[in-house]
Amino acid sequence: MQSPERIVNRWLQLLACVVSMAAIANLQYAWTLFTIPLSESLSVTLSTVQLAFTLFILAETWLVPVEGFLIDKIGARAVVSVGSIFVALGWVGSGFANSIGALYFWYVLGGVGAGAVYGASIGTALKWFPDRRGLAAGLAAGAYGFGTALTILPIMAMIESSGYRTAFIVWGVIQGVVVLVAAQFLRKPPADWKPSVDEKPARSRVVQNAVSYTPGQMVRTGTFWLMYVMMAMVAFGGLMVTAQLKPIAATYGMDKHILAFGVTALGLALILDRILNGITRPFWGWISDHIGRYNTMAIAFGLEAAGIFALLHLVDRPLWFVILSGFVFFAWGEIYSLFPAAIGDIFGPAYATTNYGIQYTAKGTASIFAGWGAAWLVETAGSWIPVFWVAVACDLSAAGLAFLWLKPLARKLALGRAESPARLEAPGAATAS
Repeated sequence: MQSPERIVNRWLQLLACVVSMAAIANLQYAWTLFTIPLSESLSVTLSTVQLAFTLFILAETWLVPVEGFLIDKIGARAVVSVGSIFVALGWVGSGFANSIGALYFWYVLGGVGAGAVYGASIGTALKWFPDRRGLAAGLAAGAYGFGTALTILPIMAMIESSGYRTAFIVWGVIQGVVVLVAAQFLRKPPADWKPSVDEKPARSRVVQNAVSYTPGQMVRTGTFWLMYVMMAMVAFGGLMVTAQLKPIAATYGMDKHILAFGVTALGLALILDRILNGITRPFWGWISDHIGRYNTMAIAFGLEAAGIFALLHLVDRPLWFVILSGFVFFAWGEIYSLFPAAIGDIFGPAYATTNYGIQYTAKGTASIFAGWGAAWLVETAGSWIPVFWVAVACDLSAAGLAFLWLKPLARKLALGRAESPARLEAPGAATAS
């Protein structure tokens, strides 16, 4: 345990998390740039290539509970340091891959590394900011959404000039080194640490449980599984657009249409999407700290449904393609700040890293349908329209569940009416803060 005099500034801890998250963003958010070159080079279908994306997300998410356990045991610095090596190898190996099997292997390895970095960064942010969970988780997760905005055009240019293999190798090394350096600054607060009384506490309308659940207790509650299904449904729409944006653009000519400054509609959409995907996470996290998690979820999920519905009708118009794809990301990325904050609120802070790691596997579940599943549906139906409609239905269902089911459960927690762990959330006392 750190002694009080060795406790570092928690905002510097958050900065280290932000840098780490930004450095791994390309593994997910620049993937769409490589899909068509990979399918042509390896002589396989789009759905076959997109299975690599699905496997990446599965490795990134489903191993996070294990990585969270290791983080709690040996510390975030050690886990993220090892993760940085896997992050680098994921892209470097993909650059050398000459078969689809080799691509799957290397991208899965990259997913393991990205999951280690992601879980450690979110967990560290939650532990250092118990009073500002929505904002802290939003800033850390926002860096993961925003990071690619800084690199998308250089990567596109390198793919065009030197080929996708060179882009994989060069950027793989860069990303791994940045993560390794940032990892050396990560620390965890002592068990009895609390924010300084000199800092003005954040005003919040959020209900927070005074009792911490172990992972075993959490997964025996109906509330957890409700939240799991909700996150998977909303993640589907955003991951589908993330993985399939270039193929969608190619279908409607948006990858060739020069819209402004010599940049195609696809290029501008990718930049705007990543910027908004970064901004949305701290923005909605901050909003949720003030109006409540579940009101915020209902609003944001409904907006994503509206954005995908509009994109369905205007996808072949360059300006609207850029605007609406950005809007979808703005209304989607908030799940990565709202759900970790909600897990901490409902199930307590002590096991927040491991508990959210389990919740985070919902993203992996969604990726099965958003990557390979969506590509298969398009190849079967010959159109992107069914995929868009599935995403709209998922978002509307999640919005309804947040407002009509999850919000009343949280109100019972606030009023102290929660019963046993298997029935609702709280095994003991609860407080509203």
